[in-house]
Amino acid sequence: MYTVLVSTEKEKNYFCKRHSFISIGEFFLEEAVYEAYSSLKKAFQEKNLYLKEISFFDDQLFEYQVGLAIKVKFFSFPDRDFFLSTFGFIVREEAKDFLWIRYVGKIPARILFQKKISLEEYLDSFACVLVVDKPVGITSFDVVKKISELYGISRVGHTGTLDPIASGVMLVTVGKATKIVELLTAQDKEYIASFELGYRTDTYDSTGEVLDRKEIPSNIHLKEVIQSFQKTYFQEVPIYSAVKVNGKKLYEYARSGMDVDLPKREVTIKEIELLEEKQNTFTFRAFVTKGCYIRSLIHDIGLSLGVYATMTSLRRTRQGNVYVKDASSLEEIESGLVREYDMDEVLDYPIIVVDSILEKKIKNGMRIPNIWNIQDKVLFKNEENHILGIYEVSNQDLITWKNF
Repeated sequence: MYTVLVSTEKEKNYFCKRHSFISIGEFFLEEAVYEAYSSLKKAFQEKNLYLKEISFFDDQLFEYQVGLAIKVKFFSFPDRDFFLSTFGFIVREEAKDFLWIRYVGKIPARILFQKKISLEEYLDSFACVLVVDKPVGITSFDVVKKISELYGISRVGHTGTLDPIASGVMLVTVGKATKIVELLTAQDKEYIASFELGYRTDTYDSTGEVLDRKEIPSNIHLKEVIQSFQKTYFQEVPIYSAVKVNGKKLYEYARSGMDVDLPKREVTIKEIELLEEKQNTFTFRAFVTKGCYIRSLIHDIGLSLGVYATMTSLRRTRQGNVYVKDASSLEEIESGLVREYDMDEVLDYPIIVVDSILEKKIKNGMRIPNIWNIQDKVLFKNEENHILGIYEVSNQDLITWKNF
């Protein structure tokens, strides 16, 4: 994780591994910067150009003291800044005889170059939503941490936890887009899940400890029982979950062996269908509302059958209006093969473009008459296509839900 040190007065976000410096004579560079700079010098030589550093250190400019910036002899050629960005560098200061080039990482450097913005503007105002295809075997937190490192921004959030056993769509918010986490988390989600009959575990999935087994009857009516769950009901939250009771996460109660009353949540199974039967293993598709645990749904199906059911795999195939076909792997994101969605692309709200008079009122958080007959929320943009804020209905007016 890299610490961005913009000045002595202003420290924010990430960019510098303070523990991994490489000494170069009396100077030093952070390890990732050294590797990037070495590749940059080699690329210069291939162009029959030579990059000569003057200094890695400057007493007056604090961000250069942490091994992130390099003072080099002035050079100029077509597409210079684009060329630097492909190695993760930006021009931080340009003088008559020298440049300070600063390492920020390939993804931030690409964004700064494309948007023609400064590092400070990037850290303060950048916003995007990434559609990640989370692989099996890692946690949602692992995904968030990786995205934070790649984008050099600490404000990163996810919008619906996927356990290590699960894969599929994860909407990850970056920068100012973290303001809409609540809205994205509330979206309906679609899953493809498999389960096995005959045993139950403490986690309701196959990664847990087997607690009990039951013989599987020969005359079960699985298809009918599954279809009967297309309804609204109160679902008990599994004890191995991050839901809090009295300020403590349920899985902490489970691991300490403490008794706790498990909360119930109202959930709606909007669609459910059996897709495949194979011996005593079954696969189904479900389209559900916020807060539904597929592990618990499978457990409840087993109880209705009079035999235990345990989840063996889970893949989230849709969240809101985004499908898994739109998702990128972590490897694709790291290599730059990723689409960065604007907030309005992943929200299903009306979009209204306003003139400069309304823009000023929205920026000031003023109440606005609901002349558009908005029923829930609305997203306002200015004539330059910049998102100004999200408003919601209050009596006959619209009031600020979130400003940007």
